[in-house]
This record gives sequence, C-alpha cells and structure tokens, in this order.
Amino acid sequence: MSGAAEALPTVTLVAGAVPLASGALTAHCIGGFWREVGVASDQSLVLTAPKRVEGLFLTLSGHNLTVKVAYNSSGSCEIERIMGSEIDTTGKFAFPGHREIHVLDTDYEGYAILRVSVMWRGRNFRVLKYFTRSLEDEDRLGFWRFRELTADTGLYLAARPGRCAELLKEELI
Repeated sequence: MSGAAEALPTVTLVAGAVPLASGALTAHCIGGFWREVGVASDQSLVLTAPKRVEGLFLTLSGHNLTVKVAYNSSGSCEIERIMGSEIDTTGKFAFPGHREIHVLDTDYEGYAILRVSVMWRGRNFRVLKYFTRSLEDEDRLGFWRFRELTADTGLYLAARPGRCAELLKEELI
C-alpha cells in the first residue's frame, strides 16, 4: 500500500472558477507555490501515507507541467520532481506511473482544487486536494468550493502549517 500512498501527491488540474484565457493554462496563472490545506478521499490509504505532502511548486512550459513536491517524512523534508504532459483536456496532465493531475477549480490567485488519480494494483484511486498560495490561512471561497465538491466523498484532513512548505515557498529546497 505504501507505493500507492506515495504516488498520491500527483494531481490532475481542471480549471473552473475563472475561465482559462484562450482555453489554456498559462505559467503566470497556475505556476508557483501552492500549500496543501485539505484532502478528501473515500480511500483510507490517504491516512497511512508514510510521507505527507505539504506543498507544490508548479512550472508550466508549453504542454509540460513540472511539479516539485515537498513532503514531510517523519519530521524531515523530502523533495520529488516529476514532469507530466498535458493530455486530451486543458488542465489535465499525465505523469509516469499511471498518475494524473486535473485542475478542477481555481481562481489562480488564492486557491486550487486538484484531482489526483493513480492506477495501483489494477485499481484507480482518486483524491481531491485543496491548495492555497498562503502559508498562514485558507482561502474562504476556495474552502467552500472544496466542501461543495467533496460533500459526498468521505475523509477530510486539514493540513497543519509545515516547515517543508515554508522552505519550498522560499525556494530553499
């Protein structure tokens, strides 16, 4: 199970709150730092993940999305860099290991809600993740949108502010 739990940080981005200019995500809109604030899943393996995602740094270049993930692993910070390619839908990216990230909703400035999908042991696992650009607080509109989208989902985990996210935002890791 740890393989699936480790793969869950990969996300699919689907935009909804703000129309995408000319139907495409742009680097200046979605790129940059995002702190994980909440997670919703009907799968309990989210609770058993050995590493906890604290933040992402997204870089969009053409149809490629590079995701730098900052994890808290038993009090230590770990970084993973993965590159995905945009697929059939604007804002949906495929990554190695049968993983996808889809942007479900974002205002680009304050919050983003992503669906992370991973195929593991022949089963498809999906997790909704709520991100904000702030280290200190949540975006109220984003929080309510996340609640609306996840009302029937199951587990909710509220992230605690972490040192790894802070180091990622300051580009120290």
